[in-house]
Amino acid sequence: MKRRQFIRSTSLGAAAGTVLAGCGGQSSDAPAVQSSTPTLRWRLASSFARSLDTIYGAAEVMSARVSQLTDGRFTIRVYPAGEVVPAFEVLDSVQKGTVQMGHSAGYYYIGKNPAFAFETTIPFGLTARQYNSWVYEGGGQEILRELFADYGVLNYPGGNTGAQMGGWFNREINSLLDLNGLSMRIPGLGGRVMDQLGVTVQQIPGGEIYPALERGAIDAAEWVGPYDDEKLGFNQVASYYYYPGWWEPSANLSFFVNRQSMQGLPSAYQAALEVAMAEANQYMLTRYDALNPPAFRRILDSDVALRSFPKDVMDAAYTMSQDLLEQERSNPGFARVYDSFLAWRRDSDEWIHTAEYEMLSYMNSQRKSV
Repeated sequence: MKRRQFIRSTSLGAAAGTVLAGCGGQSSDAPAVQSSTPTLRWRLASSFARSLDTIYGAAEVMSARVSQLTDGRFTIRVYPAGEVVPAFEVLDSVQKGTVQMGHSAGYYYIGKNPAFAFETTIPFGLTARQYNSWVYEGGGQEILRELFADYGVLNYPGGNTGAQMGGWFNREINSLLDLNGLSMRIPGLGGRVMDQLGVTVQQIPGGEIYPALERGAIDAAEWVGPYDDEKLGFNQVASYYYYPGWWEPSANLSFFVNRQSMQGLPSAYQAALEVAMAEANQYMLTRYDALNPPAFRRILDSDVALRSFPKDVMDAAYTMSQDLLEQERSNPGFARVYDSFLAWRRDSDEWIHTAEYEMLSYMNSQRKSV
């Protein structure tokens, strides 16, 4: 999405009454939409459980905003994972038109195309700020759209978790050898890297992780971070909390919209939907940034042992990640996205590291010295 298009879309939110009214000369208390505008009811399938109020809640925020901007004439009902379709079949359901929209993560579908990982995150990839700037300003949206064109789906940023934790383990990881034979829930390319490091990888929906850990069906699991992890009760069934989540320096969630359904909307409804999705994208990250710190403190005050991954694990993960990404270059679509992604990261890293990371590092050293 070009910058001017994004600005135009978000500006519509501030002047929704004008945009959606469709005629001039109305009083300030006139309906936002003309009576001739159709009443439409859409369905959205989420990959997330209703109890995850922030990651699932972004779709509800979007839905409520669409209804508000259209005076209730265009409504979108949000369904949690498993109620309409299973968590990892959301993209298929949107493609087939079973539902008009989905809220999911692109890297759940790398079996279809490994380049879908860029829609969410790749190991040692972009932070949330870098991702949003790449998508909105760096041509990322246009390139990602090409990947989904064959599926008849339009993709939009639908929230970001920010940097994630390294997950919950039932045994301590003191070296790379300790990963061998470990059974872990981890999706995306991070899962493929872990597989190469000797881990038995499983992909399990968020709502099913707790019982799998509790029963010992898996030895470890990653999800998002302190707020969700505490809500799901992982601190009750795992002893070690690891960081950093090198496979997810941020994680973008996506709204998938059936292309034909979008094209069939009145232009005012299309504008309202784009505004609402952009607002939901901002909502998720700011809410996680507010909720994670107190949850993190509560976890630290419990019996959980906080650990950082050993250096040999980090080094092996980094080397394996780069090798895997380079191997995928044989896929022209993957290479095109990766080249754009790398160029943006290189320029962005240089600036952010100089202006921000050094300051944060110094401030953290002072905090620890007190």
